[in-house]
Amino acid sequence: MAKKKNSIFKKILLWLLLIILLTAGAAAYIGYRMIFLPNVSLGEKKSEIVLIPTGSNFEDVIRILSGANILKNKISFIRLAKLKKYKDNVKPGRYRIFDSINNNQLINILRTGMQEPVTVTFTNIRTKDQLVSRICKKLEADSIELRALLSNDKYLKDNFGFKGETILAMFIPNSYEFKWNTSAKQFVERMQTEYKKFWTPERRQKAKAINLTQIQVSILASIVQSEQLQFPDERPTIAGLYLNRLKIGMCLQSDPTIIYAIGDFSINRVLDKDKEFSSPYNTYKCSGLPPGPIYIPEISSLEAVLNYQKNDFLYMCAKEDFSGRHNFAKILAEHNRNAEKYRKALNKNKIMR
Repeated sequence: MAKKKNSIFKKILLWLLLIILLTAGAAAYIGYRMIFLPNVSLGEKKSEIVLIPTGSNFEDVIRILSGANILKNKISFIRLAKLKKYKDNVKPGRYRIFDSINNNQLINILRTGMQEPVTVTFTNIRTKDQLVSRICKKLEADSIELRALLSNDKYLKDNFGFKGETILAMFIPNSYEFKWNTSAKQFVERMQTEYKKFWTPERRQKAKAINLTQIQVSILASIVQSEQLQFPDERPTIAGLYLNRLKIGMCLQSDPTIIYAIGDFSINRVLDKDKEFSSPYNTYKCSGLPPGPIYIPEISSLEAVLNYQKNDFLYMCAKEDFSGRHNFAKILAEHNRNAEKYRKALNKNKIMR
């Protein structure tokens, strides 16, 4: 009888042990599957960019990932995310997610904030609105906030030493890497850092040598660039011409400043009536430099002013062959001849505006 009871007890123990082993094995398999098996499927794509906006919570992340059809098994991702405490550590940003990675790899990318940077390049920009539009298409920065910052004289003066009219001089066109979730304020602060890097002691000394402040160099460079967009090699000559005019107190008489003042950048021909337009940017009526840049000048244009060509030119006119280059003159009579040839070419080609 005792032997029989002992045999039954052993069988029960064996069954219990088997159940425990099977349960443990199943749990281990589920755990392995949850952690290590691929759970990202992107179809034919090798990777996908996922944007997690500032202020997002865990539920938002699940919604974003589900909306992008990235997860094979949403439940396994949620379980592991909770175990790894990602639920309370959501970080906004721009993340590149690769095909066939597992939950563990995906959560590590998101939890540690391993963003892929955004390359921001801005050139050929005339106005604040154009700058704001260009930047806010690439970054999370709020366009309304950025536009407000760039027009807030007190904020600009207290923090950067600029005004709303001159702030575009602080932006040095180049390619920069940013985190996607960079705010408007962070963007402006970064641009000040880049501005300070550009203005080395050597460049500051060159500006001083031509009796211009750094901002004035940018303003003049913006006019030089507006006059010559196609051929940078001509910009030092133009810079020398305008510096000659400034030295003798002659109005700059730059057509691009008229176009900027009017605000119609489709104008191809400045008329005499346009030169009567009332604006501090009208360099036919106002002597000296305008209040601020009429363009965000490229580095080549800034360098053209700092390393201007010493010449005796006081006049310039676009060439009548529409090549994009200019005829330069030292005296008014010579300039008038050049201007007449250009006017005839405009009329012949029926360019009236």
